[in-house]
Amino acid sequence: MTTLFWIAAAYLLGSISFAIVLSKAFGMADPRSYGSNNPGATNMLRSGRKTVALLTLLGDALKGFLPVMLAKQFTDLPVAALCAIALAAFLGHLYPIFFGFKGGKGVATFLGAILGLFPAVGGITMLAWLVVALLTRYSSASSLTASVVTLIVLTYNWGAGMWMVWMLIMVGLLFWRHRGNISQLADGTESKLFSKKTP
Repeated sequence: MTTLFWIAAAYLLGSISFAIVLSKAFGMADPRSYGSNNPGATNMLRSGRKTVALLTLLGDALKGFLPVMLAKQFTDLPVAALCAIALAAFLGHLYPIFFGFKGGKGVATFLGAILGLFPAVGGITMLAWLVVALLTRYSSASSLTASVVTLIVLTYNWGAGMWMVWMLIMVGLLFWRHRGNISQLADGTESKLFSKKTP
């Protein structure tokens, strides 16, 4: 019952779309109506409101971080259960119950969850994202690379286990949600960071 409670709470928290909520609060256009039509921080940059984009990034990361961090602090759940909680928050972002199950791509929420689960690995994830972003200026390439690096580092440190099932689902869904970006990277039409061009 404890695990189910945390999974449900994580999903509901993950279902809060900060891009949509903040856009309404600041009188901005719905992020689903421009750019990539994705309610996430990268698309919010295309609005020209960098502060709101940063707030979106922080909010989306926190909803991945908080459930697993709090579960770690107040329960003795095993790592596999904590990873299931992280997946629930991630699924909430991708398929939010409050917004017709149409959400974002989950990068910031994934990062927040990893930071909550394994802080040192989360630091490596952030570094991998930053390095690729600086080299390519493609958010999608940075995100996908960072997710694979995370999986490799975790596997090296933890070996195979039930935790891997939940992590593989998250990484697989990240690639699935970025399938359009992958095609655009392949044909050279992907938008770069800080570009207002519609991908």
